[in-house]
Amino acid sequence: MFEAIAGYGLGGSFVALFGRVGGGIYTKAADVGADLVGKVESGLPEDSPKNPATIADNVGDNVGDVAGMSADLFGSFAESTCAALVMSSTSLIGTGSGCHFRISNLMYPLLMIAFGIFICILVSTLSTHCTVVKTIPSVETTLKVQLLVSTLLLLLGILGASWLTYPSNFELRVKDHTFSGITPWIPYLCSIAGLVSGMIIAAFTEYVTSHTYGPVRELANSCKAGPASNVTMGLALGYMSTLIPVIFIAATAFLANKLLGYYGVALAALGMLANLPLSLAIDGYGPISDNAGGIAEMAEMGPEVR
Repeated sequence: MFEAIAGYGLGGSFVALFGRVGGGIYTKAADVGADLVGKVESGLPEDSPKNPATIADNVGDNVGDVAGMSADLFGSFAESTCAALVMSSTSLIGTGSGCHFRISNLMYPLLMIAFGIFICILVSTLSTHCTVVKTIPSVETTLKVQLLVSTLLLLLGILGASWLTYPSNFELRVKDHTFSGITPWIPYLCSIAGLVSGMIIAAFTEYVTSHTYGPVRELANSCKAGPASNVTMGLALGYMSTLIPVIFIAATAFLANKLLGYYGVALAALGMLANLPLSLAIDGYGPISDNAGGIAEMAEMGPEVR
């Protein structure tokens, strides 16, 4: 049954490829076209109602950053889930006297992401019903708190999912090797390794891409010295930004493979995607607020509205 489900993951990735790439092409073409024609050639301000390409620009943000990104992340989600299910169906074996290995013992990947969805819905109420955003700087703080709280709650939720599904002892039998004496703690460790690594990577990405911190401000200052220093600094910052993600992804994959082979790597990938619904909602904040500002500008409202 799970081998048949593998086709689901393949289909998700196949369609996501077109959704992500097509959405990216659309949004960049619309954005660059609106800026080149409106700002450069005609000298119009951002989101001017006199520039019809403004509409395409705002629509493009949603196509690329919401629809395209959703398709891309769904593809990753489907792939990782199906990979874990397929491997568990052929290699997890219950051990011990009186141990009856049931299909429910294979459902940890599905239960983990189900817990993640419910926890993300719960945590999202922090920003919509519990926190009052009165100043512009508090917007960033509110969004960050959601990611932190969801990660902490998922540490408990994933533990509950592992103890609800796995038997007290089981084996993972793969070619030329058997992982024996496995308890629910082992897959839990694989999953939280991915979860914590994902949180660290997200924090580092924020550091190297937000104007609040030094790297982007340093890059902006380099523009004063001319295009050569701008390109050089931008390239150096781009290289530097890959350092922490590569280290933590490699370390997570190594640890998970040591504990549970490729099955552990699949669980670590699912752990990294566990709070995906909340991450996607936060990503959607950008294009949605940008569209609101663009509509206010096109309606010729005052700057305080934007």
